[in-house]
Amino acid sequence: MNNRIAKAAMTEGLADPMGRPTPELQRLYGIWSDGGAGLHISGNIHIDANHLERPGNVFFDGQPDEEMMDALQAWTKAATRNGNHFWAQISHAGRQTMRAVNPHPKAPSAVKLGLPGGQFGMPVALTEDEILNLIGRFGQAALHCKNGGFSGVQIHAAHGYLISQFLSPRSNQRTDRWGGSLVNRARFLMFTLNTVRTLVGPDFPISVKLNSADFQRGGFAFEDSLQVARWLQEAGVDLIEISGGTYEQPKLLGLEGMEVEETQNVADTTLAREAYFVDFAQAMKAELTIPLMVTGGFRSASAMEQALRNGAADVIGLARPLCVMPEAPKRLLGGMAMLPRVENQLKLLPEWLSSLRKLKMIRGIEGFATQYWFYSQIYALGRTGRVQSDLTVFAALREVESYQKSWLKAHRAEKA
Repeated sequence: MNNRIAKAAMTEGLADPMGRPTPELQRLYGIWSDGGAGLHISGNIHIDANHLERPGNVFFDGQPDEEMMDALQAWTKAATRNGNHFWAQISHAGRQTMRAVNPHPKAPSAVKLGLPGGQFGMPVALTEDEILNLIGRFGQAALHCKNGGFSGVQIHAAHGYLISQFLSPRSNQRTDRWGGSLVNRARFLMFTLNTVRTLVGPDFPISVKLNSADFQRGGFAFEDSLQVARWLQEAGVDLIEISGGTYEQPKLLGLEGMEVEETQNVADTTLAREAYFVDFAQAMKAELTIPLMVTGGFRSASAMEQALRNGAADVIGLARPLCVMPEAPKRLLGGMAMLPRVENQLKLLPEWLSSLRKLKMIRGIEGFATQYWFYSQIYALGRTGRVQSDLTVFAALREVESYQKSWLKAHRAEKA
């Protein structure tokens, strides 16, 4: 890496109905490559077509054919055209698979996601054979990505997706060797890491994205995260990205969940007012030697520099700012003091309904709706090379929902 800035993973939704990378993804990542970050991490590349995070994800459905490999190589060539790294984030959504994709997704246990609205169905507990098959799929996906031109891989074990579900005692209520103690709950992750390492070889970079905590009562706590990070270091992982939260407690987006946030035993600093997880990373660095990447909330150059200087982070992850300012890394390196906080100006409700924001559910709905605005900016960059700064949150919501429905229709037709 030629600098300490990384473009963190963001869901793109720009794959074709067979899960293949498209020219839109090439354009998008070419623009981001031009933007100057030393490392880029893809959005979710799923190991199972029936467990997507949302319609439009890149995915592997068995052994990739020549067309898929050509598409991967075209994507990675565009994404590395300025000499930066491009790592593939491999993932499985588990119970966070939308009902429209799979009404009964597989998960560690039959514990439904605690969100209103009916967007997520009741999961089915995985069998032993299915678990072992999925671990193998993670390894195969990593190898396919290596052969497709990626320069590294990131195993997604955060944000409430499948591996994160195994780690949490709240979503993992198994009584076999995959549940119960932290050793057992971390077994899926550790077996996956070992499988990936065996298949990609000793010199191919492997990262793990790990929650600092789920911030839910009875969930994955900071003490658990620190112990898992120790095991990952011992197993030879090259980089850990520290994040946090789940769909139920969306700390990763700086949003409130439906339940009270569970506090963690970590000392607060003023830096954490801007960067959500920097205090957790700093506490980890006191006991680890492995490089840490911290993503979430960074906007000012001074906070980024402070995090690097005091050892709280080795790599600074940026996400949403790159949706509206793709050249943000170059600007920061050129002396820009502050990236735009566009999210503070995005509102779904008109002002005459602003009193409804007193309700936690309404604030949550509006928060997730504003996320769709960033999805639309990614669409625009991929399709036209330009952002849509005048787009409203409501218009973005309609665009994303319409596109996802049409993608699912095309996907099902391809499978039929």
